[in-house]
Amino acid sequence: MNKIDVSIVVPLYNKENEIRRCLNSLIEQSVSNIEIIVVDDGSKDGRRIRSVLL
Repeated sequence: MNKIDVSIVVPLYNKENEIRRCLNSLIEQSVSNIEIIVVDDGSKDGRRIRSVLL
């Protein structure tokens, strides 16, 4: 398993329209071996986040 260089925590609450752009921006950064943790605090906008391993 690769060593994680950077961990990023993204708090999420009712941001269904913005989360895709946010995650894409994080993935496109020049840092390799990043860990992105999305924490949903009971959103009511219908979006469900699933764990994704890239």
